[in-house]
Amino acid sequence: MSLRTLHPERVDETRMQAYSTFGPLLIHSLAQKLALCQGMRELDKLEQTLVRLIEETDVAAAHGEAMKEFAVELVVSTLRNVREHPDAKHDLEEIDGRRAEGRSENPDTLEEQLQSGLEDSFPASDPPAVVSTAITGGSKETVGTDEVLRRKKKARRRQSAS
Repeated sequence: MSLRTLHPERVDETRMQAYSTFGPLLIHSLAQKLALCQGMRELDKLEQTLVRLIEETDVAAAHGEAMKEFAVELVVSTLRNVREHPDAKHDLEEIDGRRAEGRSENPDTLEEQLQSGLEDSFPASDPPAVVSTAITGGSKETVGTDEVLRRKKKARRRQSAS
């Protein structure tokens, strides 16, 4: 049935059904696009604006305040679902408040601070681990540091005994 074939007495009722059916879908879709493109901060602003708009609107219907409460509930629950969607773009953390005192924005100064920190921490308390790799195509005996030292000690004993 199209709008042209709809009985005139059913137009307003059908319009309200369309609004109640498609309104939430449209809000959800638009909010999802906004979150995807602009992030959570813009979604928060949208929620505040929509709630304020609902609260400030004069509704002449008998249950106007109840309608407003349902509308706010619709906005809040829809935007909550959008925020929880895995594709929503989350805002980057504000790092200005986390910067350490004395940290420079100058790349040369940062490099100097890094080099100074590396020099101050050398030598490290733990020696680097011995890493060996297997080479394909043949079996080689892989030995660690302890085994190498034991073999050298054994070779020195043989030399001194000769």
